[in-house]
Amino acid sequence: MIHGPDLPAGARRVPYKDPGLPDHRSPLRFLWWLTKSQRRRVLLGATWGSTWMCALMLPPYLMSKTIDDGLRARDTGALLLWIGAVVVTGAGIAIVGILRHRTMTRIRVDAAYRTVQVVTRHVTRLGSTLPRQVSAGELAHLQAGDISRIAQTLTVTGPGVGAVLAYVATAVLLFRISAVLALVILLGVPALALTVGPLLGKLHGAESRYREDQGTLTSLAGDMVAGLSVLNGIGGKRMFAGRYRERSQALVPLGYRVAAITSWVQALTACLPMVFLAVVTWISARMAASGAITVGELVAVYGYVAALLVPVSFFIEGADDLPRGLVSARRVVDILALAPAPEEHRTRLDPPDAPSTLHDPTSGLVIDPGKVTALVGARSDEPRAVVDRLAGYTDSDVSWGGTMLSDWDRTALRRHILLADNDAYMFAGPLRTVASGRTEHSDDEVRRVLRAAAAEDIVEALPDGLDSRLENQARNVSGGQRQRLRLSRALLADPAVLLLVEPTSALDAHTEATVAARVARHRRGRTTLVVSTSPLVLGQADEVAYLVDGKVRATGTHGELLASQPEYAALVFRGSTEIHGEAAVAQHVEGESR
Repeated sequence: MIHGPDLPAGARRVPYKDPGLPDHRSPLRFLWWLTKSQRRRVLLGATWGSTWMCALMLPPYLMSKTIDDGLRARDTGALLLWIGAVVVTGAGIAIVGILRHRTMTRIRVDAAYRTVQVVTRHVTRLGSTLPRQVSAGELAHLQAGDISRIAQTLTVTGPGVGAVLAYVATAVLLFRISAVLALVILLGVPALALTVGPLLGKLHGAESRYREDQGTLTSLAGDMVAGLSVLNGIGGKRMFAGRYRERSQALVPLGYRVAAITSWVQALTACLPMVFLAVVTWISARMAASGAITVGELVAVYGYVAALLVPVSFFIEGADDLPRGLVSARRVVDILALAPAPEEHRTRLDPPDAPSTLHDPTSGLVIDPGKVTALVGARSDEPRAVVDRLAGYTDSDVSWGGTMLSDWDRTALRRHILLADNDAYMFAGPLRTVASGRTEHSDDEVRRVLRAAAAEDIVEALPDGLDSRLENQARNVSGGQRQRLRLSRALLADPAVLLLVEPTSALDAHTEATVAARVARHRRGRTTLVVSTSPLVLGQADEVAYLVDGKVRATGTHGELLASQPEYAALVFRGSTEIHGEAAVAQHVEGESR
């Protein structure tokens, strides 16, 4: 799920019902599309920005008039007049500055939300194609930094334009005082930009590599968290944690380099303009001492240069923001360029007329209708590949009732064959709505599936029962409770074929045995496949398929495979749990549930 930035007051018009069709041919074209999508607001922001920056040049001019026409001429009326003009101008600059800031905030928020909307809309269209091309970590990285950088880049459309106009206005004012000073200032400002430019180039190159490696690392972390239960099950947590630690440590030197260059850029950005101001002040002071310019003009020159530091800073910030924005926009356009899987010849809408066999020729797995079948794999990725094929998420020769899954309309297929895993997103809302999904169900139906998932204690613990509100991803309940709520939602959907991936990995042994027994009873007569290595779950299955190197090596009941397949026994018990102890828990729970 991708989220936008907090919506400030005054930005109530976004998000839009239709954000428009983005131009994703290149990062620059995407940024230009964001600009054109709110051209009136951008024009207003440029107007306010230009007015504000040009108005910053008025106080020095008015101060010079106050000194020359008021103080030096000893004219009290003129003095009061020019002082009043300074006060009024200051108030006007403050008001225009507020309007500029509010308009630019709206521009940035609009760009951020519009980006969120077009990405979310496209991700929804991609459906099952997305996980195979973009990881959850990459999307999280996009949300965490890229969207805000893209929004910040649009600042150049307001103050950036204003900085150019202010620079020209300052040139005109300075030429009226002294051509020498005007040339010094107008040539000195580009020199400042050229001094910082090479460092900015190095910074953007290092930062781009850093962000790419950071995005890969974030993806790895997301994949590890998503598969933590499986990694624990196969003893791979330490290996993956070590790999993450090594790649994280390898990223540290590049991070230090980015920080070092950034510190130099910030130091030069703060120091060079002040040095430049000191040099100009020294030159103008000598000219005032020689009588080439008046004292008031000296004050005006100082004020012009001081005010010119504002557009200079915007020049440097714009030169920094634009390349960063292009890098972030590249991530967005790469996602927008992904195409959903073609739907040709996918015309079938209805399931088989009678309960039918689901067959995966690649692995040799046959799932008999009306039974609970368990799938055990020596490697965690192998069962996942099988269920992806069985759910129609990947192209394969899987058939259901003699009909290829590739003949089914994807939306219809999702209604008939449901893949439920621990990555399924849970939106915020009342517990009743979270469990029901998009289909309304009675309270009795909801409570029945909650009991089947051994989740009735969650309802009892929450203050308002089924009306209790859950946060996004149900973060206000524990991991085990969240897993049982996901299972409840899958059971309530009541598909013809239900594929469950590690549905009890976060539960203690007693709760796991209870869930296994109740789910088997709840799904009696319906086709169910459970991917698990838990002996408590396997003991409740009508049939267990043992997968080795992507192929079904043996099938039978849990007890039969324990007796005939030593590798199977070693896998499901991992040498750390006594078989009889697990069996005793299962028998005890089954007796209680009866």
